[in-house]
Amino acid sequence: MESILIKDTTREQREQIVAESIGNISGSCDGCMSGLADMYQDYIDGKKEIREINMEFRANYESGVEGPKKADCGYKL
Repeated sequence: MESILIKDTTREQREQIVAESIGNISGSCDGCMSGLADMYQDYIDGKKEIREINMEFRANYESGVEGPKKADCGYKL
């Protein structure tokens, strides 16, 4: 496996890494996937490693600090 660190990748490679990891961004019904793409923009721009972004996300999730709101797509089970 090749390194995905900022120092070992170009901007274009980082864009591809994020796109391949997230999948079909436009395929979600509630727009949450585009929010994920935005979340990784600092990685694409070379400002933060993926690991840092994921750790920040988990810290907010676990602590209950408000993050982005997820809309309901209308499916009821």
